[in-house]
Amino acid sequence: MKKKVLALMLASAMVATAFAGCGSKESNSGSASTETSDSAEGITLTVWSPQEDQDGDADSWLQKECEAFNEAHPEWDITFEYGVCSEGDAGDTVSADPTAAADVYMFANDQIPNLVANGALSELGGDTVEQIKANNTENTIASVTYEDAVYGVPFTGNTWFMYYDKSVFSEDDVKNLDTMLEKGKVAFPLSNSWYIASFYAANGCTLFGEDGQDADAGIDFSGDKATAVTKYLVDLVANPNFTNDADGSGLAGLADGSVNAIFSGSWDYDAVKDALGDNIGVVAAPTITIDGTECQMKAFAGSKAIGVNPNCENQQVAVALAAFLGSTDAQSDHYTMRNIIPCDTNCDVSGDAVAEAQTDVISNKSVLQPLVSAMGQYWTPAESMGQELVAGTVTADNAADKTEAMNTAMNTAAVE
Repeated sequence: MKKKVLALMLASAMVATAFAGCGSKESNSGSASTETSDSAEGITLTVWSPQEDQDGDADSWLQKECEAFNEAHPEWDITFEYGVCSEGDAGDTVSADPTAAADVYMFANDQIPNLVANGALSELGGDTVEQIKANNTENTIASVTYEDAVYGVPFTGNTWFMYYDKSVFSEDDVKNLDTMLEKGKVAFPLSNSWYIASFYAANGCTLFGEDGQDADAGIDFSGDKATAVTKYLVDLVANPNFTNDADGSGLAGLADGSVNAIFSGSWDYDAVKDALGDNIGVVAAPTITIDGTECQMKAFAGSKAIGVNPNCENQQVAVALAAFLGSTDAQSDHYTMRNIIPCDTNCDVSGDAVAEAQTDVISNKSVLQPLVSAMGQYWTPAESMGQELVAGTVTADNAADKTEAMNTAMNTAAVE
């Protein structure tokens, strides 16, 4: 039978697609083996990805890789159906009805606990896990490991770093935030809980232990170490060369020259390049000076990955496709076609300042965003602290009390 490719939008895919459930855990674990099986003949695989991976139809990254997968497996007769779902939406969309979701989809790694709890993500094994461990750093491997099992094939890192104007700051200036504030205007999203943790982590505060995996350890944003950070942030907000970055104000400031540095990720590169031109600089977040000691800011880090739905009828083929989409060659294509920075250590990104900054952060200057269910208790108290700092209701005098209140809220389960 001639192989067909059917392009479907997400809504129609969710309505029309249903798959029989797989039973045992063994059927949910997979390897990227190329051995054929009777169940893999004349099958249909539904694949979801962001729209940007499908723009251009046959010339798009997703279609190109799926066709390459077909060519690599002439023993399998596969029809592909495509749907649109961003990595950020996958956790909710797939979990809402796993039996009507894609066989293979892309997701942000912090969604793993929710997807697993809802029976929407297969544990991987065999050759696939060997590929992941051989081609990625320890932090990247840890980002897709949950309760000692691997649940996705990572294809890019997910973190943030600093963009700056090289006409204002030198390479030495950008090593320390306090030095930068003496020379130019810095915008930082202090009221965003994904960013504010970097200050507390810099001074030894932890989330679920040193490795972020110890649920019993809880969140430790307490005591003198955390209060010292809060007092530092009170002074930071009061500095006339600091501004809170919210609702795109940082990027707008870069464009009109009123801001000289912002903190964001690879997704904002094109906009920053348009604003700064040849003066664009890209590095990991700087150090800060707390009580006379230089401390390295540490961003949350994770990954984006390709997962397999345990409700898929053809686990072997689906896992093989996921491994293929996360392979060295596919990540290299993703980088060439869409500038998606690979996490595979075999991919050559030398000379790319953004890729080098992202790699530096994930490998050396980050905290792995914990895959612990109680992490859900972190976000609102952290955001509230940032908002109160910006509003000026947190002061040096009440910093200790405010910090302890935040820590207590982070470690208190919400009442249903």
